[in-house]
Formats: sequence, structure tokens, C-alpha cells
Amino acid sequence: MKKVAVLLFNLGGPLESKDVKPFLYNLFKDKYIISLPFGLRHFVARLISTTREKPAQANYNFMGGGSPILAQTQAQAEALAAHCQKTIKGAEVKTFIGMRYWHPFVEDTVKEIETWAPDEIVLLPLYPQFSKTTTLSSLVAFKAAYKGRAKVTAVCCYPENDFFIKAQVDLIRAAIKDIKNPNGYRILFSAHGLPEKVIQEGDPYKAQVEATVAKVMAELNSDIDHVICYQSRVGPLKWIGPATDDTITQTGKSGKNIVLVPIAFVSEHIETLVELDIEYKHLADEAGVTDYIRVPAVGTNPDYIRALGDQVLKALATTDAVISDHACATCHKHCPKLKAA
Repeated sequence: MKKVAVLLFNLGGPLESKDVKPFLYNLFKDKYIISLPFGLRHFVARLISTTREKPAQANYNFMGGGSPILAQTQAQAEALAAHCQKTIKGAEVKTFIGMRYWHPFVEDTVKEIETWAPDEIVLLPLYPQFSKTTTLSSLVAFKAAYKGRAKVTAVCCYPENDFFIKAQVDLIRAAIKDIKNPNGYRILFSAHGLPEKVIQEGDPYKAQVEATVAKVMAELNSDIDHVICYQSRVGPLKWIGPATDDTITQTGKSGKNIVLVPIAFVSEHIETLVELDIEYKHLADEAGVTDYIRVPAVGTNPDYIRALGDQVLKALATTDAVISDHACATCHKHCPKLKAA
């Protein structure tokens, strides 16, 4: 029986308070996060991780001192493994987790995969929308670590996957089902932001977020208006906008209530449980918002798991090294397809 390893990529997060500083250091020393020369980049990473350690620890304390992202990723991996065993005949499918900035690191998980000796490997990012700062960084880490000879297929992105869209739509519908006055609400689709220069260099992330939202709104068919916004700004660079915090304030002052959708997050972690649920909820209260509805991340929603399974099936059915569920408007220098070619 053919053995298939599915490696789920995710960001990772500190498991307890003492992990916060080294986690931040790993994050900011990544050349795909901060594009500075090696020595300067490591200096900046040390500076940021030192100055942000205490505030970040305070935020993680709201979640018991560490991030829940590993436990949630494990739940997604288990659900996907069960789904694949039902839908993929003639193969033994085993899921693995590779975190980019904290345990279990991609590099360590690669050793586990090599020990298991699969016939095929599917690289599956838990980032539906591609960015060099997420998907590409993980793919490069895998490529540097893997020394085996199995057939490897990477999933680049799936921002318009039908099952992913259905999961989002169903969660939004459940959240707004009791709204009597759609004109009194606005849907805010919040995604993690990026420095504007990253997009100007050709990164397709913003366009892919917009593609996801366009398809969600077409399926939702709602009278509630919407806006796309971006959260989690850090540093002095100009970031893509509008910013989620500013949009919340403006929406409240315009007299509308808020339905907040974490459109680029597939699990609950610090950006949703603290930033959206606590910090931004406080901003909404100050701006006069009386109904602040936060839609859950897709998590282990059965349709999201089907979306992941769908990508695995497509990867196993192709001879291409990289597959995508999205046609970018223009080619960009970070494209895994171009790099594979």
C-alpha cells in the first residue's frame, strides 16, 4: 500500500511564557519577514524580541500563558487524516505538523517523515492565501531540510477553494441569522497585514484575500455591506490598509454594528482571541458599537477539512511539483511554481 505523508505548515506559537522571547526572535530573524542583511536582521530580531517580550507575555496570559495554535493544528491534522483515510483508496495517509517558528519545527518534522519513509509527500499550508512571509518561508525550510527521494507536491494556495468558501459562508450565516436590520451592520473581513512594500514587490497575498472575500460575498448573497481590513501592524513601515482598528472605530462612529470575520486565519490564536476579541472589542465599545459579532475561525469545520482533503487529492493526482487553486493576475518572483520550474 502506498504511503502518503501530508505535512501541514503553520506559524506556531509559544507553548508557555518562557517561550515568548525565543519565538519572537525566530519570527523576526526570518529573511522573509524582515528583508535585511543577515547580521542586521539578527540584531533587529534580538531588539524586537527583547522589547516586546513583556507585552507579548501579558497577551499570552489571557490564553493561559501560551498559544493554543499547536493544539488546534493537531485537531485539524487528526480530522484531515480521518477524512483522507475515507476518501483516498489504496493509500495509508499520515499527517504531520511543521511549525515555522516554534516546536514542532519544520526541520524536526522532516526527520520524522524521513523515518516513516513515505512514497509521496504533500506540503499543505494552513494559509489559504499565499505570501512569501508564510507559505514560501515554510516551503523553503522544508526544501533545505528534506533529503529523501519521495515524490513531493506542494500546495501553493487555495483562496477560492469551494469547500473553504462554504465553511466561511456557513459560519457567517450562523452568526448573522438573528439580525433583523442588515443596514445597521457592516461585515469586516480582517486579515493579517503586511508591509506595503511586500505587496509592491509582487506578493499576491492582498489580491488573494480580495479573491476570497469576493467569492464569500457572492455566495453569502447578503444585504449587509462589507469592507476588507488588515490587523497586527508592527514597526515603522507603512502597512497595507485600511487597518482593522481604524475601520472598527469608523464603523462605530457611522452608527453601524460589526460582524468581524477572521478571513485569513484558520485557527484561533493570539490575533483572534486577544487582538480581535479583547483589544478591538474595547475599541468597538468606545466607538459606540452595541453589537460586536465575531465569527469563529474555520478550525475543524467539516467543510474546511474537506477543502484540505480536496487539495491533497489534487496533489496526488498531478505530476506537477506545485499546485494552486488560484490564477494570479500577474506572475510574481516568489511564485513556487516558477521556482519549481
